[in-house]
Amino acid sequence: MAAVQTTDLIDTAAAEAFIQLARTTDKFERYENPHAQRIAVIADEIAQEFHLARHDRGSLYAAALLHDLGEVAMERDYIQATGALSQEERLDLFRHPVIGEREASRVGADRAAQLLVRWHHEWWNGAGYPDALRREEIPLAARILRVADAYASLTDARPFRRAFTREQARRELMDRVGIEFDPGVVSVLLALEGLPELESFAKRFDAEPAPPPETKSSGWDLFSSFSK
Repeated sequence: MAAVQTTDLIDTAAAEAFIQLARTTDKFERYENPHAQRIAVIADEIAQEFHLARHDRGSLYAAALLHDLGEVAMERDYIQATGALSQEERLDLFRHPVIGEREASRVGADRAAQLLVRWHHEWWNGAGYPDALRREEIPLAARILRVADAYASLTDARPFRRAFTREQARRELMDRVGIEFDPGVVSVLLALEGLPELESFAKRFDAEPAPPPETKSSGWDLFSSFSK
């Protein structure tokens, strides 16, 4: 995996601390491959295409590493389980971006990064959480983080499904353009080339992803970084 050049984005000591937290979160979520660092690379590539200022890229980089820190803080057993979530568990999980905002503050992330953590599950059509923001109410960096997170999650295996291939993940994103995702951000991601982090961890024998259980809905859960 290509390394993000953190020295120009955030303080080196902070970057190292956030990377360690990202690795802890990945392990807690049972990712076999680096997840948060992969999101950070993809998100920064998209941000550069939108000509985000360097300090905004730094906040986005920090938020990518810390985006699911709230799940670790919650310490819920169901996060590591393989079955579908109950309604009560889903409602409980909706709290993790707000808890993550608090945890990002606690570990020293700037205020912009804290808010990006809070808003990384907001949807373009207003159906996301925790604040039901819609369209340009959602900061561009949060919209970028949403797309990068979804793509990285889809193309990596989870305890409850196989990894999608790159082509399958691209189709899934396109199917949700204008619903969950900012069309402009998706367009930029799909145009990226030559980035190792865009490659899928799907096995060669995975011609198709495992279908979701019948108890799952087709809403936020498929595209969440916690896709249950």
